[in-house]
Formats: sequence, structure tokens, C-alpha cells
Amino acid sequence: MFSLPRPLAGSRRRAATALGVLGAALALTATTVGGATAAPQPDRDRVNVEPGEAYMGVGARIHQGIPAGEPSMGVLAPTDGVQGIDVSHWQGGINWSSVRNSGIQFAWMKATEGTGYKDPSFNANYPAAYHAGVIRGAYHFATPNTSSGATQANYFVNNGGGWSRDNLTLPGVLDIEHNPYGAMCYGLSTTQMRNWINDFYNTYKSRTSRDVVIYTTASWWNTCTGHWTGMSSKSPLWVAHWTSAASPTIPSGFPTWTVWQYTSTGSVGGVAGNVDRNKFNGSRDRLLALANNT
Repeated sequence: MFSLPRPLAGSRRRAATALGVLGAALALTATTVGGATAAPQPDRDRVNVEPGEAYMGVGARIHQGIPAGEPSMGVLAPTDGVQGIDVSHWQGGINWSSVRNSGIQFAWMKATEGTGYKDPSFNANYPAAYHAGVIRGAYHFATPNTSSGATQANYFVNNGGGWSRDNLTLPGVLDIEHNPYGAMCYGLSTTQMRNWINDFYNTYKSRTSRDVVIYTTASWWNTCTGHWTGMSSKSPLWVAHWTSAASPTIPSGFPTWTVWQYTSTGSVGGVAGNVDRNKFNGSRDRLLALANNT
């Protein structure tokens, strides 16, 4: 989902300073950035992003009103068990061997957004994570107001979101959250949103044979799908809830969570600056079962 990281530039330095006060309590969260690029990183935590620049959790940051550069809650959440991260081009160069040696077992990385954007770091991250022994997968940042669910699912699969049973590839993720570019629910009614998600799910499954994982927050899901229960028996839930509580709040209709993104301001060896930290709800054997569809 370890010694202190190197000094960071700009707002990331302010976030790192705030987190540094927690010291020993962050034994699994603060780590050496071994081998990662030393160049100043772009400000991933700013809220105002341009089309294509969205990252997993930007909607949660908007909804929670967290200012740019400030740490999210969740840094004291349990960091035991099977740990993972999620990344995009905002993390810059990543040393995946250091990531794996830091105890990270899985990672999802941004592949696509809408139907016109492919993350520029994906082609480097995806094979590098695999060769380092990190169980990896791809995610798609949904923009339901720009094209159909089927169109975006096909774009995702055609640009990195496919799947193979190779013991190191996870099913793709539909990242559907607070719209960082406008109206929270992308201007869709709850019925339209349900149909859009079903459209994406059905197309992705027909292309890959896998149930797409849904990444969202309880507040977005309950508001924009109207407390919809229609995906609870089909898609594994990856819930974002940055809290110091022992467990996350999950959307209506889902019986449990499969992955929990518990902070957006974690640290891990091999990554310079803030990175989302995640916990898998189960043992490594269950994670491999998810990867291999067994």
C-alpha cells in the first residue's frame, strides 16, 4: 500500500515537514527515496488541474477542501498487511526495485483519461513494476460527460488497460470520483451515471474477461449514483477514505472493501515526494487470486 525522505521542493516540502512531526508513528510511511529522480517534482497536490492532468484522489481532495500542499488525513491509519501504492506521471521517475524492497507488493498506475489522454509515464512504469516483482495494474480516470462508457472502456483496453494471467497483473480500475473540472457528477443524472458505469463495466469485461475494479469515495458514489447497489456483486471496491480510523467508510450497496486508499501523502522508497498509500483487504494469496482470477 524506513528512514525519512530527501528534502522536497515547493508545497511538497511543506507537506513533508508537517508529516515529519509524526516521526516514529510513521515507521511504514516515511522511507528513503532510494534511487528515485532527484529533480523537483511537479505539484501533484494542487486542486486546479487541466484536462488530462487528473490523478487518483484529486476529486477527494476537492470534496474535502484540502488546500494544495497540505497533508491529507490517514497517515496514522493501519499500515500493516499487504501494502500498495498508486501512481501517475506526477510522481516523476520511480525506482521500482526500491519500491518493492520497501515492502510494497502491488501498484496501480494511470494509463488513460477520457478518450484522448494517455499518461506519459505509463509505458515506463508498467513494465518496470512487473520486472521488479510488483503486482501491477492500470487505471482509467473517467470523464462521463465527454463520451460513453463503452468508448472509454475500449480506449482504456487499447492503451494499457488489458489483462493477462501472468501472476503479476491486476484487473483494470475505473477511477470514478468528484469531477476536478466542473460539476461534481459531470452533469449526469443518477440514472445516466448508473448506465454509464454499466456500459463501461460490460465493455471492459467483454474485452478482458475481468470485472473492473471501481475506485471511488462513499460521498461521490452515494450522491452521483443515488446509493446504487447494482455493482456490489460484480466489481471489487477500492475506496478512498483518508482517515486515521481503523477502517474506511464504504459506499452504499458494497458489502466490504477490497482495497483502501488511506492517505494521499504517504512516502515510500523509490518515489520522490507524496504518493498514495493503499492496503489490500486480505493476504498476499488473496491478492494473487484477484490478479489471476482464481
